[in-house]
Amino acid sequence: MPPSSPHETLSVFELNRRARLTLEDTFGEVWVEGELSRVSRPASGHLYFTLKDDRAQVSCALFRNRARFVAAPMREGDSVRIRAKVSVFEARGDYQLIVEAVQEAGRGALLAALERLKVKLEGEGVFANARELPCPPQHLGIITSASGAALQDVLAVLQARWPLLEVSVLPVPVQGDQAATAMIRALAAAGRDARFDALLITRGGGSLEDLWCFNDERLARAIQASPIPVMSAVGHEIDTTLSDLAADVRAPTPSAAAERLVPDRRDILERLATLTQRLESAQQRQLEQLGQRVDHAASRLRHPGERLSAQRQRLDDLQARLARAMTHRLDQSHQRLATDQARLQQTSPARTLRERRERLDALEQRLMAAPKRQITTQRQQLEGLIRELNAVSPLAVLGRGYAILESSNGVVHRAQDTTPGEVLTARLGEGRLKVEVKRRFKQ
Repeated sequence: MPPSSPHETLSVFELNRRARLTLEDTFGEVWVEGELSRVSRPASGHLYFTLKDDRAQVSCALFRNRARFVAAPMREGDSVRIRAKVSVFEARGDYQLIVEAVQEAGRGALLAALERLKVKLEGEGVFANARELPCPPQHLGIITSASGAALQDVLAVLQARWPLLEVSVLPVPVQGDQAATAMIRALAAAGRDARFDALLITRGGGSLEDLWCFNDERLARAIQASPIPVMSAVGHEIDTTLSDLAADVRAPTPSAAAERLVPDRRDILERLATLTQRLESAQQRQLEQLGQRVDHAASRLRHPGERLSAQRQRLDDLQARLARAMTHRLDQSHQRLATDQARLQQTSPARTLRERRERLDALEQRLMAAPKRQITTQRQQLEGLIRELNAVSPLAVLGRGYAILESSNGVVHRAQDTTPGEVLTARLGEGRLKVEVKRRFKQ
């Protein structure tokens, strides 16, 4: 909208207004990608920020009526794509973008690449696994983080539902660049271990980036190639990864996986009690039917007598046999129930803890007693050595009446080593003497 004449003078407001109209008419709506900076959230509900790259930046305004539809977190430093109108804030003459929509940059491309990989693996049959996992398994291997909440949830559910299950944890990182490689190694190690008859690969919820290692193509192929059936429970119910698709069975959460892997012992005990009650009722009905048949047969007899007595005796015998059989069946059921209860009690953590504490007390007593025994033994050895040393000591010989002669040159061994008139020192068992050589004798 140019001035009507070369000499027309515009106010600042008019200049800014014409600049805004020109920009809005020229550009319309555009898509711009960059990094968020100086994000401001005033009480009005509007959102103001700067979009920048390595060479330039532009101010942006996201008004409240549009901000409520934005799912991106809008954090400082995030990369985003925005759909916006190019405009001018007339009051200050600032060039800016009026934002209509915001997307996380790169996320769309990431999901598109994941979708292409999913189609490829599905075409190759990587997602065709459908083996049944034993319920309950004899020995379950859990591939997850040793410190994660998912492991604690799984173990708690398994202990509550079926404490007889043997569980081994294969600890791996479940997030980051090395996580997929670690899980592939754990799958290979479990495949070589004959103890396992089921595997669970799991972790708790998180963002797409947190769960991305479970979309690794190598991991999906390793799960598909596992000789042991694999259940996958990654994230929450809405999360679906390539690991979930490649596994034989997928569970929506770690806790749900544990519930699917083992039955509930309480349900089994209730079912056993119900079956016992049904058996008793059926036996009672059978007895009543037999009694009715006997009564009916007895009523048809024209000549009661020995035959009737024999039939009644046979009925009594059948009733007794049926009662014994019923009692035997009930005893067997009670014995199985007692055996299962005893096995459950043997696996109680309290019993295991008590046994470990008793063993620790015994080891502590042995540890406290060991130094005393060692000191006593060494003292006895030392006293024996002292006695042996005293037995060969020259001082012990002196105590029996002998003496050691010493000159200025040392101990005198021969008479020829002295001279008449020489003064010697005689060392006795107790004390010393000064003696003078008067004369030497030959042997």
